[in-house]
Amino acid sequence: MVKEPRPGRVKTRLGRDLGMVGAAWWFRHQLSRLLRRLEDPRWDLVLAVAPDAEGLRSRVWPHHLPRVPQGGGDLGDRMGRLFRGLPPGPVVIIGGDIPGIAPAHVAKAFEALGRHEAVLGPAPDGGYWLIGLKRTFAPKQSLFSGVRWSTEHALQDTLASLGTGRVALVDTLEDVDTLADLERISA
Repeated sequence: MVKEPRPGRVKTRLGRDLGMVGAAWWFRHQLSRLLRRLEDPRWDLVLAVAPDAEGLRSRVWPHHLPRVPQGGGDLGDRMGRLFRGLPPGPVVIIGGDIPGIAPAHVAKAFEALGRHEAVLGPAPDGGYWLIGLKRTFAPKQSLFSGVRWSTEHALQDTLASLGTGRVALVDTLEDVDTLADLERISA
């Protein structure tokens, strides 16, 4: 899931300390490195873009990668729409602001979906950088209902919304929301 890297539109918490132009510049280059690193013949890489119209026609993204619109609503609405709208089979969604993601992390998540209905990659702040569903049946509309996004409760709330199915947790990776996060990861 990616947003068009425009100042004031992406990484606004990072932008409070770094400046909105600097935050957008960091995000754009982070995404470029991430996309190059994650292209792999073991999976199809699809960009879920926002805002929809601008993201679909943007020249920021590599032209050969397919794009789908995220649509409206909160993060749960947008991820739920992706899980329900993509072709059948396992799907893993990641964020674009996690510099430490490597192909091995994604492969581990898909491997976990062989034995579990869902997989999550925790972040130290109580959120998560990855979510995947096996999708042997359509995800329920109430998926992500009650999740307190951008809080330390997001992971636990999502686990509760997934219900009683088997859920795997994979590696914990840091995301970059603030200048302190960026400095810690860069150290």
